Amino acid sequence: MLRFLNSFWFNFKEYIILSVLVIFSLFIISQNHSPAVQKVRAIAFGTFASVTSVVSDIFNIKSLKKENEQLRETNAKLMLQLSKLREAAIVNDELKEMLSLKDTSGFPLISASVVSKSFSRVQGTITLNVGSSDSVKVGMPVITDKGLVGIIYSVSSNYSIARTLQNVDLKITVKDERTRENGLMKWNGEKLVIINVPKTYQIKKGDRIVTSELSSLVPFPIPVGVAAENSNVETGIFNEIQVIPFVDFAKVENVFVLKTVASKEIDELELNFLKKFQ
Repeated sequence: MLRFLNSFWFNFKEYIILSVLVIFSLFIISQNHSPAVQKVRAIAFGTFASVTSVVSDIFNIKSLKKENEQLRETNAKLMLQLSKLREAAIVNDELKEMLSLKDTSGFPLISASVVSKSFSRVQGTITLNVGSSDSVKVGMPVITDKGLVGIIYSVSSNYSIARTLQNVDLKITVKDERTRENGLMKWNGEKLVIINVPKTYQIKKGDRIVTSELSSLVPFPIPVGVAAENSNVETGIFNEIQVIPFVDFAKVENVFVLKTVASKEIDELELNFLKKFQ
């Protein structure tokens, strides 16, 4: 113990003496009541208080910055969580509508999610996370609760590809729900149109367009869209009716595959598949 004290004194004796002298000086100053000393004392204590305040503020600023950083991190996590919950709520509402459709349909439906989309000016396709292992076959319609999306044209074990209505290779027989008049609908690279419509037809703007029972692809009514513009073609004998689809193909995420397949003896003009049914 004595050795430690000797070593401590030898290494820090200058600091110890300085500290003792400072304390003694402050004690003497505190006992002196002369005006000059009191003024010096006031300045000294004022300076000490200012320095202490600045040092305290510095430490407080560091503490506040750390707290603010933690709060920003918490807010970011809450934002991500809220975004996740909002997305789940949206998907839940969509799935509820689809389940409602599934419950009222007389046909078995296969639930599927869109895993990728490919949209060009003439070729619109979507890839689904269901395939032959889920009983999906070429020719089955793809729908949402809004209406027809497209037709399955390629199937693997776990995935399938559907041509959407925005695909020049897909042609479907449709009809005006009000007038019961039929026509052939296709994508012309810019819009959906019913082609070669006789001028005697009474299709009007706003009429609901559904798939026709005459269709070899979808032999029962499924909503497609509403009739829009009516334009004359060059021959002057037929009209061309634009159709605004009910489905927003760019936003489709969850769909149903309708488990019904058209006959293998199918009109090639309407189906226009590149391969035979599997």
